[in-house]
Amino acid sequence: MEYTIKLPGSQPVISLRELLESQWLIPRKVRHFLRIRKNVRINGELAQFQQEVYPGDQVTLLLQEDDYSYQPVSLGNAAKIRPLYEDEHLIVVDKPAGIKTHPNQPEEVGTLLNDLAAYLKKSGQRPYVVHRLDKETSGAILFAKNPLVLPILGRLLEEKQIYRRYQAIVAGSLAENMTITKKIGRDRHDRRKRVIDERGGQPAVTHVEVVSHSQKESRIFCVLDTGRTHQIRVHLAAIGHPILGDPLYNPRRSQGRLQLHAYQMILKHPFTEQTLKLTAAPGLW
Repeated sequence: MEYTIKLPGSQPVISLRELLESQWLIPRKVRHFLRIRKNVRINGELAQFQQEVYPGDQVTLLLQEDDYSYQPVSLGNAAKIRPLYEDEHLIVVDKPAGIKTHPNQPEEVGTLLNDLAAYLKKSGQRPYVVHRLDKETSGAILFAKNPLVLPILGRLLEEKQIYRRYQAIVAGSLAENMTITKKIGRDRHDRRKRVIDERGGQPAVTHVEVVSHSQKESRIFCVLDTGRTHQIRVHLAAIGHPILGDPLYNPRRSQGRLQLHAYQMILKHPFTEQTLKLTAAPGLW
């Protein structure tokens, strides 16, 4: 696996060692192999780990197949994949409602990851999960296409540098914008569910923007500061406005699909620093 990355104009002048370790988060074992195999080049020339890199430099890494572990995935249906953005390092797809993000067992099929594995097979690439959407949720979801970019995308997610905006339709009249900060924990009686747990739960922050409302239902956008399981669903149910079609948190009104859609994603590309603004339209309205 050979990767050539041109450093952007904003790249600080640092050592190659620091670039690989701190900026690209390449594991120690892999950095060791790159060094002893002499598998790093800068602008086509064999590189030393102590030398400096500069904006515009082209850094080439030659990685072996077994440098990174990979859990094989059964191939699904490539025709089901709807890319919103794709390059050699990452892909954002529009996930349909009613399909799981990834298998829970190696032999499981019928998930988005299975379909994406089939889609990427033609280019000799593999999908790596960065984050997930609930089975019932549709919309924009990000995957890595190689193990090199995976930890960098994971760090961007942890540091809240990937903006995700959700559409939802909720029960009742929700008239004002708000921020919900209730802590979320596991439901001791139902392993599928989460509950509000202010004493033992994890911090969770959901910003709500009201688009329109009537006595019967309200259309809203939600932006997350945290990424707890079922966060939007639990928070909205907790304030008395559960999402329509939610079989777990609004079972009495669970006709039709869950009205939750990952509408927009904005992130800065880890290598080019291009701002990617992606919309999974038309969404719920």
